[in-house]
Amino acid sequence: MSTEDSRHVYRLHSTLELPLEELREHFDDAPLPEGVADVEITRRNNTLILKAVAEDQSVSKYTPTAQLKASVTEVRVYEEDPEERRNSFRWDEEEEEEIESELVEFAAFKGDRETVLQNSLLQYQMFLVLCGIAEQAEKGTLTAISEHDGDLEATRIVDGEPRPADVEVVEGPRDRKSGQSGVNWRDNKFISD
Repeated sequence: MSTEDSRHVYRLHSTLELPLEELREHFDDAPLPEGVADVEITRRNNTLILKAVAEDQSVSKYTPTAQLKASVTEVRVYEEDPEERRNSFRWDEEEEEEIESELVEFAAFKGDRETVLQNSLLQYQMFLVLCGIAEQAEKGTLTAISEHDGDLEATRIVDGEPRPADVEVVEGPRDRKSGQSGVNWRDNKFISD
């Protein structure tokens, strides 16, 4: 696949959460990136796997394609904020009613690239699928640095809204020469013997 060679995802961090039912509905009519024929959704206990199905028929069925991984958790969702209700009805504690609630299963795409986005074949395309999910999620953040045709691109989606993002190059701990990190206590003129 020639398009795969010019697209990479270098860094990714996700804290996305959305109801499992909304995630499934999203795939009913979500456009898929070029190269992805379908997304298979498999659940194993409390883990959800969204696996790319390649359009390219020459890809062996034993070749692992990119997949997104989420944990499934149950969250009690209230019809109204229980804290707000408690504060407004303090004077009437004797007749306090049960607040309507239900248990809802949420898919949580949380972690860094290796945790959330796995395998290299169609990785960039599944990153685009994750961006589509991020725009549906009302809670959480997706940040990433990817490359497309030699250009680095920054992605930032917060609570379903794409936000401006820039790639910033900073000096990391591996960029410094050994022995020059921190203070040299032996040759410090402010310390006397």
